Amino acid sequence: MVQGRVAKHRILSGPVGSGSAPTLRAAMKRIVILISGRGSNMQAIVQACAEQAWPARVVAVVANRPGAAGLVYAAERGISTAVVDHKAFGQRDDFDDALAAAINIHQPDLLLLAGFMRILGAAFVSRYEGRMLNIHPSLLPAFPGLHTHRRALAAGCKAVGATVHFVTPQIDHGPIVMQSVVPVRPADDEHTLSARVLASEHLIYPLAVRWFVNGMLQVQDGVVTHTGGASQLLV
Repeated sequence: MVQGRVAKHRILSGPVGSGSAPTLRAAMKRIVILISGRGSNMQAIVQACAEQAWPARVVAVVANRPGAAGLVYAAERGISTAVVDHKAFGQRDDFDDALAAAINIHQPDLLLLAGFMRILGAAFVSRYEGRMLNIHPSLLPAFPGLHTHRRALAAGCKAVGATVHFVTPQIDHGPIVMQSVVPVRPADDEHTLSARVLASEHLIYPLAVRWFVNGMLQVQDGVVTHTGGASQLLV
C-alpha cells in the first residue's frame, strides 16, 4: 500500500488534452514507466539503469491506480510520479488522452509497460509506435491475456517463459525483442511457476531496454534483431 508520507504524486482525475508529441533526443534517453501495482519490473529497470550507467534516465512512473505500491519506490528515489485513475473516466479514449498528457509532460524517448493492467486503444498506441515496450509472462504468441501460468499448466506445457516486445494495437502482440525460457517442474503450481518466470523477467526486461537506449535494436518486416548479434533468448 502507498504510505501517506510519500504519496506526493499528481492525480489526474478527469479528461484533459493529449498534449504535443514528444521530441526524440540523440543523447540521454528519457524513460517513462507505466505500472498498476508494485512495479517489480519497474524497480529492476530503475536499478539496472543506475548501476550500469545507461545513457538514459527514468524520468517518471505513472500508475492507473492511486494505491499502486510502486509509486512509493519511485518517489523515494526522486522519480516524478503521477496517477491517472482509470475509474474517473467513462470512456477509454478519455482515459487514454489523459494518460498521454501525463506521459508527454516528460517528453519520453521510450515508454515502458511494466505490469500495467489496462488495455490501451489503437490511437494511444500509435502515438508511441516504435518506442513502447511491454513484457508479458508467456512465450508469445502463446497465451496472450490473463492467467498465463494457469493456462500453460492446464495445457501440459513443458516450458514457459516471458517475452519483451514492441507494443502494437493487438493485445500482447508485436515484434519480439527478447524471450526467456523457464522449465516447468513436476511439482509446479501457478504460484511457483509465476515466481520463477518473474525472476527471469527481471533479467530480460532491463537488458532489452538497455539495448533500445543504446540503439542496438533493428526492426525489419516485424522481426527484431540485435545489431551486435547478441542472443535474444535467455534459457
